[in-house]
Amino acid sequence: MTVRIAAVSAEPLDLAAHLAAVADPRMGAETSFVGRVRDHDPDAASAVVALEYSAHPDAEATLRALAERAVGETGAVVAVSHRVGHLDVGDAAVVIAVSAAHRDEAFTVCRAIIEAIKVELPVWKRQVEADGTTAWKGLGG
Repeated sequence: MTVRIAAVSAEPLDLAAHLAAVADPRMGAETSFVGRVRDHDPDAASAVVALEYSAHPDAEATLRALAERAVGETGAVVAVSHRVGHLDVGDAAVVIAVSAAHRDEAFTVCRAIIEAIKVELPVWKRQVEADGTTAWKGLGG
């Protein structure tokens, strides 16, 4: 199975669990990506204090399809999760782990997954600023 985890969850994301899921003696490279809530946004008038993510009911199936598409014929192994609910600054919103026979494949698959998430995953975020201002952001994480 090339996609060992594809989850949308309200629970905190665990990078170590994702790396363990892609561990495979056939693979010579592992790479990971962690997308965290940051304390600023170019469009924000004040500091960002939280993000509140919500997802379409089909988001998990979509996430799996995006990961499978990114893997393609590479033989890479993937574990990917996106968090929903209230996340504070520093919390992980997205975790991706990829193992592949070679580093180029691992990096390429990992990048393809995060780029697809940003434009295709039916997840929305509400940005909360220190002054109480909120703003909805489009698809993706």
